[in-house]
Amino acid sequence: MTKKSISAAGAPKAVGPYSQAIKAGQFYFLSGQIPIDPATNQIFSGTIEQQTELVLKNAEKILAAAGATLADVVKATIFLADMEDYPKVNGVYARFFPFDPPARSAVQVARLPKDVGIEIELTAYAE
Repeated sequence: MTKKSISAAGAPKAVGPYSQAIKAGQFYFLSGQIPIDPATNQIFSGTIEQQTELVLKNAEKILAAAGATLADVVKATIFLADMEDYPKVNGVYARFFPFDPPARSAVQVARLPKDVGIEIELTAYAE
């Protein structure tokens, strides 16, 4: 099995020594996405709903660069700065995964990179 780094021009650049995503066989492993505006590469500090939407739109762009879509996502992990935001995040998340949503975990963490409110990592499988 070979692995290949995926980079999407329309998504935020990696802010460290990691790839936006890795293709390994038929699996796509997306690095955790935080709310970064791809136009400015700056942290977006809107509401948690707006942050969630931006994170998932950026993830869509990375998946598209890999030849996959959100429909190919089999597992999502959501990291929250505040679990009280969970219902709001869930509302946005449901719009992006309306049918056969992926398996998912959601946890509150002590702190996220750049002190954002949310980070989401995805694993997709596409033939």
